[in-house]
Amino acid sequence: MSTPFPFTAVVGQDDLRLALLLNAVSPAVGGVLVRGEKGTAKSTAVRALSALMPEVDVVSGCRFSCDPDAPDPGCPDGPHAPGAFASRPARMVELPVGASEDRLVGALDIERALAEGVKAFEPGLLADAHRGILYVDEVNLLHDHLVDLLLDAAAMGASYVEREGVSVRHAARFLLVGTMNPEEGELRPQLLDRFGLTVEVAASREPDQRVEVVRRRLAYDDDPAGFAARWADEEAAVRARIVAARELLPSVRLGDGALRQIAATCAAFEVDGMRADIVMARTATALAAWAGRTEVLAEDVRQAALLALPHRRRRNPFDAPGLDEDKLDETLEEFGGSDGDGHDGDGDGDDDPDPGPGGGPGGQPEPDDAPQGDGDAAARPEAGEGGEPQPSGGGGEQSPARAAEPFRTKVLSVPGLGEGAAGRRSRARTEHGRTTGARRPRGALTKLHLAATVRAAAPHQRARGRSGPGLVVRRDDLRQATREGREGNLVLFVVDASGSMAARQRMSAVKGAVLSLLLDAYQRRDKVGLVTFRGSAADVALPPTSSVDAAAVRLESLPTGGRTPLAAGLLRAHEVLRVERLRDPARRALVVVVTDGRATGGPEPVALAGRAARLFAAEGTASVVVDCESGPVRLGLAGRLAGELGGTAVTLDELRADSIAGLVKDVQATRRAA
Repeated sequence: MSTPFPFTAVVGQDDLRLALLLNAVSPAVGGVLVRGEKGTAKSTAVRALSALMPEVDVVSGCRFSCDPDAPDPGCPDGPHAPGAFASRPARMVELPVGASEDRLVGALDIERALAEGVKAFEPGLLADAHRGILYVDEVNLLHDHLVDLLLDAAAMGASYVEREGVSVRHAARFLLVGTMNPEEGELRPQLLDRFGLTVEVAASREPDQRVEVVRRRLAYDDDPAGFAARWADEEAAVRARIVAARELLPSVRLGDGALRQIAATCAAFEVDGMRADIVMARTATALAAWAGRTEVLAEDVRQAALLALPHRRRRNPFDAPGLDEDKLDETLEEFGGSDGDGHDGDGDGDDDPDPGPGGGPGGQPEPDDAPQGDGDAAARPEAGEGGEPQPSGGGGEQSPARAAEPFRTKVLSVPGLGEGAAGRRSRARTEHGRTTGARRPRGALTKLHLAATVRAAAPHQRARGRSGPGLVVRRDDLRQATREGREGNLVLFVVDASGSMAARQRMSAVKGAVLSLLLDAYQRRDKVGLVTFRGSAADVALPPTSSVDAAAVRLESLPTGGRTPLAAGLLRAHEVLRVERLRDPARRALVVVVTDGRATGGPEPVALAGRAARLFAAEGTASVVVDCESGPVRLGLAGRLAGELGGTAVTLDELRADSIAGLVKDVQATRRAA
């Protein structure tokens, strides 16, 4: 077994270490979600925590780690007779992103259950993690139905496996830790809310601290055992402190004053529901126990708010997580009572080398990715409307226009039956959804089609010597249910950012429309990509990703100006789709080209753009051209481009709600007619 990096040797990341330790003291806090860029010690800190967890006593031979002092009365391996038990280290179980439902919750042998009436159950990762740590790296990439199962088990402290009327239940209480890189996509708000605490982590910008990180990592890589031995005393001290805090926790008093501060804080920040109040109360209590106190102070409430509230304040995927600390301090002061404010955190534990309650994730600066352009200076007249396609001085760059207010869109769905990743947009064959038929199982049976199984077994009952009321079922009789659900798609936006599109009112409307489609893509679990073209080239502003908030940021800061290399934009989009098909061949795509149809720059730009467009038509790629041309004289260039693509064209006004519903159907109708 490899030697983990010592928890106390992690440099900085005080909020991350504190949040993990509070959950080690009180698992009722509800786990930790760690958000941050790659290479910030997220996984290292989580894996290091397992070495600090106190040992657990388990019933000998129990696959579900029952506590010998209070065994689970419903344990599938029970009932347990008093007596033999063993002590072992608390486990840290990792859930792979690609794990199946059976691997997570366990597998029930349906064949034996039907034929023999025996509950033959193979425990899953939830059983392995009972009374330990369950770690999910890249939790935002986990399939939604697995996240639902995971968080339900964490909330109820038990896992249920239900298969065709046969059920198994076992205890599943664990410290849940998830890590994620927001650039790769967000969790849904209701799933964010199920994590007790959240921490934002980032690499230090202090050279001395970065030097120390590198120094310790190199020393660990050269001699893991020797490096761990040098930190053994610090590790033992933190382990003992966790044990002491656990013993003190039942004696901690959460007074009415602290409760009033908690309730007032949650109300002031308008968080939904009551889970935030409960999590804050448990976190503040754990903070007091960690500091060796039996009374919750205002400083505990403040730190609890910084850990428990930022991820509960998001109203849409484009909101940045965070907390206004000035507003928090004002609320705590107003409802402080006799507890004092304790804002400076100069109470217990300041001299402790381990992470203390100072500086929460709410102190992270709000992102400000949209450049602060000068507005009026960039509002130049629309050159090229009905005349020359290029504005005077078109080679210059203009400041970004702000997106118009997003609006609700109808569903864009790709016709046919796909087999892509689970989502909420187009019809697809999936593991979850409505049952549409039955087939013989390929491998292990996961979803039994009971009626089809009975029909397959019924003709053979006399030959099998059936003498009683029970049905004699054999392996060949079993039928797997086939199901139809929804898949997510790839929506690739190809946006013209040239000078002919530079009128601020027009670009504002274009960005608002694209932003509306991005919000719809977030809700339907799509991947999105963004290709822009201007000047003399095209750029992949955002490779295909599930992070629609990253796409929104890139869109908001998109500058305009220069010539219109339409062919370059289409060729770059074609290349993006080609690479994405290799990575994810089952995901179907829709290309949305946002342009006025003009093509300028280079030799024969119009003919070259036509040849590039016909590549999409030849491959049968569904496409829509959003015609952004305006003014009294219209050239109809976007309509011609749509014909070359084998798609359809709509005006910017027609893109709104009622018109957008039929876009893909129109695309397919055009392709069939061709």
